Amino acid sequence: MWGLGGLTFGLTMRYLGLSLGMAVALGYCAAFGTLVPPVFHGEFASRVLGTGSGRVILLGVAVCLAGIGFAGWAGISKERETTAEERRATIEEFDFGRGILVATFSGVMSACFAYALDAATPMAAASLARGTPPIWTGLPKLIVVLLGGFTTNLLWCAYLNFRNHTAGQYFSARRVADAVERVPLAANYFWSGLAGITWYLQFFFYTMGESQMGRYGFSSWTLHMASIIIFSSLWGIGFKEWKGAGARAGWLLTTALFLLVASTVIVGYGNYQGLAHAGR
Repeated sequence: MWGLGGLTFGLTMRYLGLSLGMAVALGYCAAFGTLVPPVFHGEFASRVLGTGSGRVILLGVAVCLAGIGFAGWAGISKERETTAEERRATIEEFDFGRGILVATFSGVMSACFAYALDAATPMAAASLARGTPPIWTGLPKLIVVLLGGFTTNLLWCAYLNFRNHTAGQYFSARRVADAVERVPLAANYFWSGLAGITWYLQFFFYTMGESQMGRYGFSSWTLHMASIIIFSSLWGIGFKEWKGAGARAGWLLTTALFLLVASTVIVGYGNYQGLAHAGR
């Protein structure tokens, strides 16, 4: 399911752009990935609603969702304030309605990554029992979880290669369309490999941080998603995706970023309270 979310994630960027697409898709991912694990374990009432620190974390999640709502509002405002030509000058295939639908599917499916990490907790416990330092115990989980996403993408890419007769492009430095085009094959492999390594490192460090979050480890997912949304929104601004949008859209996006930053602080404080209570 996470693999399916990843497959449609690229379509989200195509239709909504980097900043808005990330905000909507990862917003759903943050909410579902944070709240469903304790619900599934039957601990939502006792661990979240039943404790002061849990309620603070829940407030942080609510603020995160509010930030996502403002990001979506900013996108609607941008669509109303700019012409179709202006929108397509920065995002060639901008389509707000279709993009929201794809982003919703992608975000909910991508949240399954968090479910998988939660389900793999016994692997971390087994690793700890065999002497692994606590900060590294989350890494074995990634082997299985990432294999699921890899399999989904491999099968889909193989199908597309077969349907479009493009498998040879992995090895040929020449592509024939209207004219023969020289393809920078070595550079393509290098940048693809670098992107994969960089992408993996987010979860390498995520599992390290999650191992230090105590009994509210599930809330680390909100921190992770909110951080991605914040920085992707800043990248989107840097790439001028909001060029031509009016002051209203700008203020809405600023409010969204403020709420997302605030949500990370609130969730962090809730975890601090939980750890302090456990220490007592």
